[in-house]
Amino acid sequence: MIHSSFLSQSVGTAFLACLLIAGCTAPASAATSAWATSDGGRMRLIVLPPAPDGTRQAGLQIEPKSEWFTYWREPGDAGIPPQITAEPGSSVTLSALNFPVPKRVDLGKIRDIGYDSPVVFPFTLSNANREAHNPLKVTAFIGLCHNICIPFQAELSIDLSHEETTNVTEAQLIDKAKAHLPATPTDDFFVSSFHMAEDLSSLDVNVRLPEGSKDEPRILLTGPEGYLFTEYQTISNKGAHRSLRIALPKMPRNYSVSGKTWHILIAAGNKRAMEAPLAFATSTSIVKP
Repeated sequence: MIHSSFLSQSVGTAFLACLLIAGCTAPASAATSAWATSDGGRMRLIVLPPAPDGTRQAGLQIEPKSEWFTYWREPGDAGIPPQITAEPGSSVTLSALNFPVPKRVDLGKIRDIGYDSPVVFPFTLSNANREAHNPLKVTAFIGLCHNICIPFQAELSIDLSHEETTNVTEAQLIDKAKAHLPATPTDDFFVSSFHMAEDLSSLDVNVRLPEGSKDEPRILLTGPEGYLFTEYQTISNKGAHRSLRIALPKMPRNYSVSGKTWHILIAAGNKRAMEAPLAFATSTSIVKP
């Protein structure tokens, strides 16, 4: 069975060579920044009160307008993966953004992986309490796409000097986003082995799917930066055990997988999704725990 092809091919021709800069005119409450808006939607920063260890759970909340979408972490040939950075000189450190399981988005001739409804990307802030006498400022950079793709950059600011209480709604937004993150491998859902073709034209993956997975799984395979692969054939189907051959129609010139780590996200039945790193050694491929 053939599934969706290598993505983002059609976005590049429509990409605008412009950059919309939006910023908050004043710090908002301790829980959220003001909304920054663009033609394709809006975004803001959510920061919860500190945990006992001083870290803060946070989230970048994005609301695309109707028929618009924003990207997953790997946009493929074209597009903008969401990014967030602290103000230069700030003592605050930001963890990497975490991404809920995305969907395939079809908008006209554009086929991509991302989100066409409100989404929150959770992350963790460290050393944020040192900013208590100054607004916490971060810069977010995303793409919002419809028939065209608009880069959208905004400075998001929150005043942490006020007394804080946890806003239930905002805490729920972050908890819901975390609940939709792909899980790590489990005893009933994991990659057992994989093998790269010598000519790098395909990757064979043996996977154990959870019970109740009646439909073919959805695959998102990321390897070299800027490359996303989703098209595969099922070469063996033995109950919960599947052997999949993922097509790699385009690879960087003179690319070697030796020592590289790729990642595979598999969405299966019962609304379960799992992501696993695939580590290529010089001689034997290893599935990291």
